[in-house]
Amino acid sequence: MKTRYIEKILHPGTFNWVGDAFYTTSFIGGQISRRRIDPFFALGYNADIEFEAEEIPRGVGAHPHKGFETVTLAYKGKIAHKDSRGNHSVIGEGDVQWMTAGAGILHQEYHEEEWSKKGGLFQMVQIWMNLPAKDRETTPHYQDLLFDQMTKVMLDDEVSYIHVITGEYKGHQGKATTYSPIHMYNAYLQNGVNANFEFPNHYNTAILIIEGSVKVNGEEVLEKDSFALFENDKGDTFTLEAMSEDTIVLVLSGEPLNEPIDHYGPFVMNTQEQLVKAFEEFKAGKFGTL
Repeated sequence: MKTRYIEKILHPGTFNWVGDAFYTTSFIGGQISRRRIDPFFALGYNADIEFEAEEIPRGVGAHPHKGFETVTLAYKGKIAHKDSRGNHSVIGEGDVQWMTAGAGILHQEYHEEEWSKKGGLFQMVQIWMNLPAKDRETTPHYQDLLFDQMTKVMLDDEVSYIHVITGEYKGHQGKATTYSPIHMYNAYLQNGVNANFEFPNHYNTAILIIEGSVKVNGEEVLEKDSFALFENDKGDTFTLEAMSEDTIVLVLSGEPLNEPIDHYGPFVMNTQEQLVKAFEEFKAGKFGTL
């Protein structure tokens, strides 16, 4: 096996408010094109921010999605969700919610009410996963993946571990189902512990340092909030060594779909005609009410 090296490192740039609850920066769509990291279409990162106590929870009001999936990972704080299909759930530290918007849905996201009344540190990631063309019209649905129910792979120190959200790690399968081959992990590493990763070298692969710092392949040190894209078509393995206690790394790898993309706002489709139809369906109320 050959070592897979880093192609590009990004650090947080401009932050923007999404509603009044999420203060995010993006690592995809600028210096790293959507095509280059397909099927990961967008990544909004809310780095640590302190919220004061609020009686009325901050949030994002009802809005539509169609043609893709949103994966929300909570690291600090609690996020509540409602949608036009009658679903309601809350995720907290270490939990993940995987929403398949598919044929179209309305939803809203906000700080969980009791957490909002106390306030505190808030940190989260939301990834937009592109869907294969054949699956864009699938019925909307959710997968709530709770921290204590995730596939957990212990490492050599018997303290550090990998949470397998989807895909597999060393033969251990994650619980989330996907429409194309995707690996997604949270690596929880103690100082000095090594974790090894291997993916097909044509899979688009990246890491985001959520907490602490890591040394990649024994060479390059990445600090908290850094995003690194790995090169393709050369090596297939890389190593992360934690350089601090309680390090957390989000690891992403997926097979590119290599399909046409046409998108606007909350809709991700393959053609302009499909986009027009999506807007017409939304205006006609076909995504339901909320």
